[in-house]
Amino acid sequence: MTEPAIVPDSEQRGLLAVLPPGARDFVQLARFDRPIGAWLLFWPGAWAITLAGKALARWDLLLLFAIGAVAMRGAGCVYNDIVDRDLDRKVARTRSRPLASGRVSLKAAWVFLVALCLVGLAVLVALQALVASIVAIFSLALVAAYPFMKRITWWPQAWLGLVFSWAALVGWAAAQRDLFFTAPFLDVWWPGLMLYAGSVFWVIGYDTIYALQDIEDDALAGVKSSARALGGHARAGVAACYLIALAGWSAALWAVRPQVLALVALLPAAAHLGWQVMALKPGDASDALAKFRANRGAGLLMFAACLVVGMTA
Repeated sequence: MTEPAIVPDSEQRGLLAVLPPGARDFVQLARFDRPIGAWLLFWPGAWAITLAGKALARWDLLLLFAIGAVAMRGAGCVYNDIVDRDLDRKVARTRSRPLASGRVSLKAAWVFLVALCLVGLAVLVALQALVASIVAIFSLALVAAYPFMKRITWWPQAWLGLVFSWAALVGWAAAQRDLFFTAPFLDVWWPGLMLYAGSVFWVIGYDTIYALQDIEDDALAGVKSSARALGGHARAGVAACYLIALAGWSAALWAVRPQVLALVALLPAAAHLGWQVMALKPGDASDALAKFRANRGAGLLMFAACLVVGMTA
């Protein structure tokens, strides 16, 4: 009997292929088998810590943010699948997900979600930074509302940008915790806010690319997305988002080090984003997935820019 083709969202290869079926289902439910999402959640927080000049002195923050990114991205995926389990059955790429297919029960998914959230809570406590903890808690409302955005707005990617970039604010607060009560608000927060704003538009851009994979199925299922809203102007829309992202990041780097060299450090990341736009094939789902995944590299290049500027400021 010939095995059916496996769509990208249900790939079973590498270590995942040798796991027992039960364990494999929970790994897939949290997307641990596809770490790109954890990387994309981690980068904004890592940028903030390095831009604050704390990459070496507070390397423990980077480690905590990495653990938190894996746990909370997993929790977000489980929650999203709980909310979207009926919609997922209508989309070819997602109908084989553990909840949509019935391989994992709703009760087990909720238990798993709570366990992942407890890991996130442990990370929050380990930060030992009151302001950062308060900022992190404020993100919960955004996270809870996200799965419903595709039902009420054509731009759920913008909401995801608010959610996936929040680590920039938490990271900045954790790295600058000693300054909050001794310096004016904007003097402390401006670089972090600009880093966050740039990251929001970066997320909108790359998630629009991701949504290109499902544009036909989303239309049939009634799911809204920026890819559907932009239609034939998807490449231009992504380009505009990336340009705004670069403007925000430039403002953040300039606020820390107001010299042309700070902006030069951003050129590799800018070139990478430009390549994505120029090489994007909007009608090719495989290409859209590849370009989306390439943002792990874009995040690394931005991390390098923040590291250079933060260490030399």
